[in-house]
Amino acid sequence: MARCCNDFSRTELFRRATAEAGRGLPAIEAGMPLPAGTGLDRRSFLARTAGLTLAVYGGASLLPRAFEEGIAAATAAGPQKVLLSVFLDGGADSLSMLFPTADPLYRSFRPKLGLAADAGVPFAEDSRLRWHPSLTPLATLHGEGKVSVIPGVGYAGPDQSHFTSRHFWEVGATNDQLRTGWLGRYLDRVGSPDNPLQGLSLESRLQPALATARMPVASIDGPDRYQFWTKNVWGDVERRLLDAIGSLGALPTGGDPALIQATSAARKAAQLRRQLLPFAPKGDKPGFTSPVVYPTGEDDEFPRRLAGLAAMLGAGLPIRVVAMSAPGMYDTHDDQPQALSDGLKLTADSLLAFQRDLEARGLADRVLVHVWSEFGRRAKENGSNGTDHGAAGAGFVIGSRASGKMVGEFPGLATLDKDGNLRATSDFRGIYGSLLEQWLGTDADGIIPGAGKYGRPKLVK
Repeated sequence: MARCCNDFSRTELFRRATAEAGRGLPAIEAGMPLPAGTGLDRRSFLARTAGLTLAVYGGASLLPRAFEEGIAAATAAGPQKVLLSVFLDGGADSLSMLFPTADPLYRSFRPKLGLAADAGVPFAEDSRLRWHPSLTPLATLHGEGKVSVIPGVGYAGPDQSHFTSRHFWEVGATNDQLRTGWLGRYLDRVGSPDNPLQGLSLESRLQPALATARMPVASIDGPDRYQFWTKNVWGDVERRLLDAIGSLGALPTGGDPALIQATSAARKAAQLRRQLLPFAPKGDKPGFTSPVVYPTGEDDEFPRRLAGLAAMLGAGLPIRVVAMSAPGMYDTHDDQPQALSDGLKLTADSLLAFQRDLEARGLADRVLVHVWSEFGRRAKENGSNGTDHGAAGAGFVIGSRASGKMVGEFPGLATLDKDGNLRATSDFRGIYGSLLEQWLGTDADGIIPGAGKYGRPKLVK
């Protein structure tokens, strides 16, 4: 396995400690920004079936009953468009993901790491490029018009620190003082105070891009990993209690406003319980099924979480934005070929299965996936069969409603920056602006600082 640099290791340890403690911790290095969401209040709803929890951030006053009622009410309001953010952790090498086989400088810069001239699938929109063999599933979707490729995305004056660059992407600005994520600020504008599922971190901790100032968001390991509970009540008694509460929703009200409110709450809670029951584990197997087969990855939960997300959307749960990390570690300073290939393959295979799952469920027009990494890698290989921190990287927007066209252009190897890195031909803040306005239907001003300075590429058809 490729070894990661100290900056990457410190970044991961610090973020994990911050997310789990739910409070600020001393900075590891002077000037390093705190992750968005540091200090958010957190409540946990017990998942007795698996000993796990649903953590709700920014919802300290949210009681279990209000939680149930809020999700049920949001569900009844009808389906929403969903944006899924998938992070390639560590700075994925864009010059391998889409490699410039026709550029003679490529062989000069990468005498050992350069992929074979006939490896992978040709990239139809730029004859200089080919897909990494592990990204063949994305090439398939691109051929169907369901992948927009961003071959040189970044920002001016790139910071090549994992911690700082990732923070910029998460908060949607080159500002190390921001404490809310760009998706969190979107939820602060359009979200509900009693629906934590509106912003869902599909991990055991909060993804900083979802950090809000006012609205609750949640983190969960998977839809089969939690349930609601009643203190000191379990088993058959709990089931009968919940059934009885649900039956209260059918009682006559005689037009009394208080009874109308009470019976409505009971109906909504019962509706939510019915929606969640299919996710309950059955022995050692998940409590949901998928219409497609997902890949299996040893010691990795990415395919399972994607399958669970599709099932949750299929059940009509009121999810708006989701964030998660892809499998693999992309800080490949040495032994890059195998580590990069393995991570990309499981990621791409899983995303293809997710797209097919959505299509089979009739949900494909509702979901868009954005894949990103904090930066690319240096154009020239190093002496350890790897690559060092770079600048502009590659990104993807995936889905039936994706425009399916290249955004910006491949920057080429003849005009590298002073550090030997690819120059950005698309700004990540312009990508965010397009996702907000063209997909989520809200003005980027007030969410992305200085949004008017960045062009809005067409990402949605």
